[in-house]
Amino acid sequence: MKWFKALNKVQLPGSGTIKMSDVNGKQLCIINADGKFTATQSQCPHAGGHFSGGWCKSGHLVCPVHRYEYNLTTGRGAEGQGDYIDIYPTELRKDGLYVGFEENWWTKLWG
Repeated sequence: MKWFKALNKVQLPGSGTIKMSDVNGKQLCIINADGKFTATQSQCPHAGGHFSGGWCKSGHLVCPVHRYEYNLTTGRGAEGQGDYIDIYPTELRKDGLYVGFEENWWTKLWG
């Protein structure tokens, strides 16, 4: 796992809010759901809606376009949706929030 700084402590989103951040070449949504930070992909797989305009509800991220819901722990869509979103591990450190990316053989060789 490689960790990359996403936000400084002063940039962290407030409770119940979503903030965009470019991390390791990916645009991510950083979500503060009751003090627990989650990093997800930035666009809904259903219709490409941008999650930055969405909201959190009962542990789910809701897309602003068609109100599709995704579990903030597993990434799974609501029953019947048949889709999911990428969830990235986060770690709150003294200097800010970090997001982890799995390493594969390619990144291990070419960085």
